[in-house]
Amino acid sequence: MQLTDFVNTIGLDLKKRYGEKIHKLTLHGNFSCPNRDGTIGKGGCTFCNVAAFSDETQAQHSIKKQLQLRSAEVQHKAKKFLAYFQAYTSTYAEIEQLASLYEQAIADSRIVGLCVGTRPDCVSDAVLNLLSSYRMRGYEVWLELGLQSAHDETLKRINRGHDFASYAKVCKKARLRGIKVCTHLILGLPKEGCAENLESLQRIIGIGVDGLKLHPLHIVRGATMAKIWERGRLKTLSLEEYSQIAVKIIQQTPAEIVFHRISATAKISELLAPLWCEKRWPVQNRICQIMQQSGGQNTG
Repeated sequence: MQLTDFVNTIGLDLKKRYGEKIHKLTLHGNFSCPNRDGTIGKGGCTFCNVAAFSDETQAQHSIKKQLQLRSAEVQHKAKKFLAYFQAYTSTYAEIEQLASLYEQAIADSRIVGLCVGTRPDCVSDAVLNLLSSYRMRGYEVWLELGLQSAHDETLKRINRGHDFASYAKVCKKARLRGIKVCTHLILGLPKEGCAENLESLQRIIGIGVDGLKLHPLHIVRGATMAKIWERGRLKTLSLEEYSQIAVKIIQQTPAEIVFHRISATAKISELLAPLWCEKRWPVQNRICQIMQQSGGQNTG
């Protein structure tokens, strides 16, 4: 029983199209975030501590060196890669700087495309045109938009700094240019349950999307939510609760939409709750077990 038996995963999709396994290599472009530096807000999103999932020491190395180090870790799994600019807001810089970083990545002949993680309110037309230029040169291009929820009340509550309309606008512009969009959703945000999560999904599908990433809300050291959790005023989803909601989302997602991730982990040194987020396989196995009984993508 494998996830690909039930879900159209990015790994499966890439292998079908490229004829071999393509692996994502996470890169650190030494970006900042407008929701931290005061441009949009201060303190960042209430759930965020980048150190919980990103290796901050990467920023000490050039993009070339990072690619060498990351590819060596997975050379037994793949020979071709996507360069994934993950940490912070990877379009938050002058266009010349962005072009320089992206060019450094594709200078490696093993790179077949770019994945750029960012916020909906940090994607200008100039950024979209730049990303589109790589697509026209034959590269795979994914714009990963951190939406988290399609509900404006929730976005305000978590200090996200943008609304759903901002997301919808840039998503449409990107897809009109042939840029693939992968949208991130967090399950378990305060005052949201399965119904709200499914509403977010339907709003995203209504706008149009190419990929999805699901992850549970986890409480990490240094985040604003950590203080609320420590006071006993914030609950997190159990592994079973998360798995049940994730399955419903997967089942209601059209078959052509690719899942880049169905859950997420955090470093145990930073993780406060839920502790099951330390490991990837228990939740993935449980999700597969449920789908084995009730069906997978676009069957619910």
